[in-house]
Amino acid sequence: MTRWTRLIRHRWLDEGDVQRRLDADALARLAQRVHDSERHHSGEIRICIEAGLPLSYLWRDAPARERAIMMFGKLRVWDTEHNNGVLVYLLLADRAIEIVADRGLHRQVAPDEWRRLAAQMKGEFQAGRFEQGLLAAVDRVDALLRQHFPLAGGERNPNELPDQPVVIG
Repeated sequence: MTRWTRLIRHRWLDEGDVQRRLDADALARLAQRVHDSERHHSGEIRICIEAGLPLSYLWRDAPARERAIMMFGKLRVWDTEHNNGVLVYLLLADRAIEIVADRGLHRQVAPDEWRRLAAQMKGEFQAGRFEQGLLAAVDRVDALLRQHFPLAGGERNPNELPDQPVVIG
C-alpha cells in the first residue's frame, strides 16, 4: 500500500466509524466488564479504539505499535502500583490490534500468548463482532491478571485508571 493510500484511508475514517462498530451501549458493557474484572486482581485494563492516526504519524509512516505505546503512556497505563496495566488498542484504518502490557505482566506472559489473543480478536472483528472480540480480550487479560496478580482475601483493587474505553476519532 502506498503512503498516499494509507493517508486517505486514515483521514477518511472518523469517530462515526467507531460508533458504527461499537455504539454507546457496547462501550458501556465493555466498561462494566473491565470494572468487574478488576475486582479480582490488582491489574488495570484500558481499551482504546482509534479511527485513524494523526498526520504526524502518517507522514513518518509510523506503525500502529508505535501509536499504541504512545497511548499506553498518554493514558497512564504504565502508572500503576504493580506495573501490571494492559492496553488493548485498535486502529481501525489499518485494521491493527496491539496489546501493550506493562513490565510487571510482560515478564510473566510469553509473547505468543499476546499474539494468540490478537489473532482471536482479529477473527471476531473480521466477522463484524467487535464487541464480542473486545469482551473476549478483556476476559483473557483478566484470566492472566488473576493468575499472576490475584488479590489476597479481603484485598481490593483501588481502580487506579478509568474503566471506560477511549474512542479517538
